[in-house]
Amino acid sequence: MEHLVVETKEGVRTLTLNRPERLNAIHDPLSCELIQALEEASADDEVRVVVITGSGRGFCAGLDLIDFSQRQSSATSRHHQLDELGWVGRQALAIVHCDKPVIAAVNGIAAGAGLALALACDMRFMSASARLTTGYIRRGLSPDAGMTYFLPRLVGQAKACELILTGRDIYPEEAERIGLVNGIFSDDVFHEQVSHVARELASGPPIAMTFSKRLLVASLDADLTTILKEEFSLIKQCFGTKDVQEGIQAFVDKRKPVFRGE
Repeated sequence: MEHLVVETKEGVRTLTLNRPERLNAIHDPLSCELIQALEEASADDEVRVVVITGSGRGFCAGLDLIDFSQRQSSATSRHHQLDELGWVGRQALAIVHCDKPVIAAVNGIAAGAGLALALACDMRFMSASARLTTGYIRRGLSPDAGMTYFLPRLVGQAKACELILTGRDIYPEEAERIGLVNGIFSDDVFHEQVSHVARELASGPPIAMTFSKRLLVASLDADLTTILKEEFSLIKQCFGTKDVQEGIQAFVDKRKPVFRGE
C-alpha cells in the first residue's frame, strides 16, 4: 500500500498512516487503503487485535483540505456526487464493523476527522505530547466522520457540545479525565506500552472477543431486552467452544490459559 504501512506481529496488526509530511491528513487514496486493511484484518484469523497509529509527529490532522480543494475544482462522477456516506462514513463503519478490537495509538495531533477516526476505535491511548481537537468549527465546517455520534456517547451531550462548538484543544490530562482516552503514556515508551496492551488483548479468547465487541456496538442503539437476548444467545455459543474448556481447565490448573479461537 502506498499511504499505509501494514505490519503483523504476535497477532497484532498495526496500521500506520504514512503521510508524515501532511501530518497524516486523510485523502481518498489513504482512506480506501485503510478501509481495505480493516476489512482484511477482520477476516484474517491470524489477526486478533488492530492498532491504528500515525507516522512522524502526528496521528491524523483530519481531512487533507488542500487535496480536497483540488478535487472539488475538478469534475466528479455522478456516483461521487450522489454518495451519501463518503469515505469518512465508510471509514467509521469499517472500524465499528471490524470483528477485532481496534486500538487508536494517538501519537500526536488528532484533529477533525482524525479525532473522529480515533473515537470510532474501541480503545484510545494518547502520548503525553499529543493533543486533540474537533477542529471543524475553526474552518467553518460542521462535523463529519461520526464525530456527533461517538463524542456524546463518550463524554456526554453537554461536553460534546462544548468541544465541537469551540474547537478548542484538548490535552492528555483532560482527555483522560473526561473519558476520551483510556490512558496516557510518555513519548519515549508510547508505542512500546500500546504494543503491550495490544498483545495482552491478543492473548484473549478470539471468539469471545468478537462477540463482546459486537454486543458493545449493538448496545449503543438497542433496548435492554434486545441486548439481553443477544447476550444470552452468544454466551451459549461460547460455552460450546474449546476456548471455554481451556479457560476452565487453566483456572483449575492455576495457569494462564492458551486460547486458540476454537
